[in-house]
Amino acid sequence: MSTSPLPHPSATAPRRRGTGRELWRVLAGRAARLIAGVHQTWRRSLQVRVVTITLVASSLLVGGFAFLIADKITSILLENARTDVRQRLDSGAKYAAKQVNLYGQPQEAQLQETIDGTVNYLAGGDPQQTSGVVVAITADGYPELLQPRTAPAANIQPLISQELRAAVADGKVASQIRTGRLTGHSTKYLVYGSPVPTQFGQIEIYYLVPLTRQDETAADARATVVATGVALVVLLGLLAALVTRLVVNPVRVAARTAQRLSAGLLDQRMVVNGEDDLALLAASFNQMATNLQRQILRLEEMSRLQRRFTSDVSHELRTPLTTVRMAADLIFAERDEFDPAVARSAELLQAELDRFEELLTDLLEISRFDAGFAMLDAEPTDLVPVVHRVVDRLAGLAERVGVPIELDLPDTPVIAEVDPRRVERVLRNLVGNAVEHGEARPVLITLGIDDTAVAITVRDHGVGLKPGEEKLVFNRFWRADPSRARQTGGTGLGLSISLEDARLHGGWLEAWGAPGQGAQFRLTLPARAGDRLTTSPLRLVPADAALPFGGPRDGGPLAIGPGTGGALAIGPAPGTGEHRAEARS
Repeated sequence: MSTSPLPHPSATAPRRRGTGRELWRVLAGRAARLIAGVHQTWRRSLQVRVVTITLVASSLLVGGFAFLIADKITSILLENARTDVRQRLDSGAKYAAKQVNLYGQPQEAQLQETIDGTVNYLAGGDPQQTSGVVVAITADGYPELLQPRTAPAANIQPLISQELRAAVADGKVASQIRTGRLTGHSTKYLVYGSPVPTQFGQIEIYYLVPLTRQDETAADARATVVATGVALVVLLGLLAALVTRLVVNPVRVAARTAQRLSAGLLDQRMVVNGEDDLALLAASFNQMATNLQRQILRLEEMSRLQRRFTSDVSHELRTPLTTVRMAADLIFAERDEFDPAVARSAELLQAELDRFEELLTDLLEISRFDAGFAMLDAEPTDLVPVVHRVVDRLAGLAERVGVPIELDLPDTPVIAEVDPRRVERVLRNLVGNAVEHGEARPVLITLGIDDTAVAITVRDHGVGLKPGEEKLVFNRFWRADPSRARQTGGTGLGLSISLEDARLHGGWLEAWGAPGQGAQFRLTLPARAGDRLTTSPLRLVPADAALPFGGPRDGGPLAIGPGTGGALAIGPAPGTGEHRAEARS
């Protein structure tokens, strides 16, 4: 039969050390999670903090009082025992002196018998025979003539220290507390000694009184004080929890009600009970909620009426606009036969009608966004031809104003699930604005893609944006310079519609600008419809931008783009490290 060799102890040692380290990591992880949970509960719960502080403070206070009371009781018991022993010691010393003074020499035979009788009498004089009191008479000055006598018989030498013997030998009454075994088990004794003067010299009398009864009484007193203190602390904790609950519960109800109100449940109210301060708080909160609901409903009604008015006006203007358009087209077609001034008026009328028609189209689109009727028709689309179509359409404008358009596009198709009509409209607005403000300098269009998103940046080198204007460029009808002559006759709604188109895709439309450095707009869309964006393939701040104050961390240019909230939020742009301000719905 073959046997496998046993592993060497040195081979199993690393395994045991690895197991120990793993166990230590597990315990450390559990302790860290426990501490984190306790810390989180402490931060989040006002009731826990109040109850904990009350328990700690009351425990310290009650513990201090308990210690003082127990110490005082112990001191009183010990002082009573000292007084009682001192009285008996004085009485015993007088009696012993009276008996021993009958003898003039310590060598007399009857002296030892007299001392034995005196000790037995003093011990028998104790009314509590079971108290364990030991009486002893010694003669340290005549050890060879007078032997120590005790009643009852016991070895008292370990309980009488040399210091006590020396003090009594010097004629002083002295005491000490010692622990020893005289009756079979360890007992604490109060030892008192007193000198007894005689005709032939001095002898000493000692009383050894057990403190068992005093210790038991002190222990009972301490236990009673501790139990009372614990009960008081628990009662204070329960009282603090009850009081805190009475105060915190209405606050929690108010917080939950406020959260429901902020979520749009405007009919939520608090229950009002009683007439105290908390009831007044609940009533005031309900009144505030009612006023807010009334105001919000009023604003919603006004907004609905405004949207309906815009939509109705836009639709109603379609018919007269069609009639005016037909007449204007007829006049424009015959302009060569008119006087030059009239012909110029016909051209201006045609241009303004084109702008008016674009404005109506944009207003209808905005009204659909406001009403929530805008729908996304997403399909897999190659964005490279979309960019080329936009550039071809704006080539005439760029040539007229002297702004060259440069492209930085991948050689391979860039496929994304988007609505091509809306993306093309966004790019037309961005490129048109860049050409409009390009100051005869090149406009660069860059297309990038990664695993989750596609991005298009439009960079111009014009006058740029002043500080704070990057938060306003997407506002409706906003213009950086109202006195600036426009080349394209825009409506002032292009960037607002572009922002809504980007938001409808679940994407970002962001802007960067700096005075004298131009501006750059970045459109970032998810590669798959419905995905959530976290980063962008392209930088928002151009690489050639000279950022003031050392960069965005020190207050550099900001960007504005769509998000999911209801206000402007400033933070780092995803994947770029720049700052941006998101316009959120």
